Amino acid sequence: MSGKNTIGILTGGGDVPGLNSVIKSVVYRATEMGKNVVGIRKGWKGLTNVDTSETGESIYHRELTRDNTRTIDRTGGTILHTSRTNPSRVAASKVPAHISPERLKSLSFDGKNYDFTPIVIENLEKLGIGCLVAIGGDDTLGFAATLSRNGFPVIGVPKTMDNDVAGTEYCIGFSTAITRAKDAITRQRTTLGSHERIGIFRIFGRDAGFTALYTAYVTGARCLIPEYPFDMAHVAELLLEDKHHNESNYSIVIASEGAAPKQGKVEEVGEMDAYGHRKKVDVGQALAKELEQRTGEETMTSDLTYDLRSGDPDAMDQIVATTFANIAVDLIRDGITGRMVGLQNGCYAHADLPHVSAGARKVDIVTQYNTERYRPNYSSKLGAPILFNRA
Repeated sequence: MSGKNTIGILTGGGDVPGLNSVIKSVVYRATEMGKNVVGIRKGWKGLTNVDTSETGESIYHRELTRDNTRTIDRTGGTILHTSRTNPSRVAASKVPAHISPERLKSLSFDGKNYDFTPIVIENLEKLGIGCLVAIGGDDTLGFAATLSRNGFPVIGVPKTMDNDVAGTEYCIGFSTAITRAKDAITRQRTTLGSHERIGIFRIFGRDAGFTALYTAYVTGARCLIPEYPFDMAHVAELLLEDKHHNESNYSIVIASEGAAPKQGKVEEVGEMDAYGHRKKVDVGQALAKELEQRTGEETMTSDLTYDLRSGDPDAMDQIVATTFANIAVDLIRDGITGRMVGLQNGCYAHADLPHVSAGARKVDIVTQYNTERYRPNYSSKLGAPILFNRA
């Protein structure tokens, strides 16, 4: 297949609802333009591990057509599967068997990890792919930016429930996460009220608190976010205040996984992944123990993390995913690459692919967060985008 006529597509990092809508829409729009689409399986792992000497489809790539993508947007997850592989840091123990010792010697090596960037570009070219659509968060898109700087045409599509990719106000998966979190908290209010407990809901947000903030916005709950270290005594005071002013005698706090107290930090455990991240100790459990000691009240802890990324997308995510996909193909048609589609000032736009050093976009605690009350700001919204903050 001609490289100019073939688009590759992959999904990297954690799955979210809406990925299949992007995949289907890219396929449908591309085929309207007479282009072929090749799906890369298992994220960046598909391009580090594929053996291009094999003929036909493999576990790492497949042809995508209107027929085999017709119904995929009705379900969540990703038909292409995903991984957290970082081609810039492939551990020596994970080098594919078909890579020769001579080829390895030509790659940059820091004593532990190889930089497979040249191999990824070679594999894309051998697969006949002229441009790649990479769907992911800041880690996945960070390597997409590396590919672009090395001369390979790439378009990025942002997805993450954390909604923290730099350069866009919206990432696919965010709306569904808020909708699911709201529904779960609403259901669990009956148990909290029946037992007169303090409810602690842990939610995704390693570096940014958008998911906790917007869930609190629609539930009226307190929230703790990574951008503003919290005072434990004040949290206890506020939750007792809420509890005593509630005829059902319960209160709620939503905590981002990366939220930390002023008096310390959230510990990290386990091995680092390929992007240098470790898992956070469960802040919900730590909060529960401390609140029980300070207030004498019973608590109930609920981890909402993985449930929010499972299942089919809500209407907002499906609309945005479909539109992002069509804009991505428009950019490819117009010869524009090295860009990421997104939302800016409430409008569809495109921006630079985020550099690996860009870091997460953060909640603006001056305009969006009430640091005295540990809840979202509801005032001064005139002129703001209808749903989301400015990028």
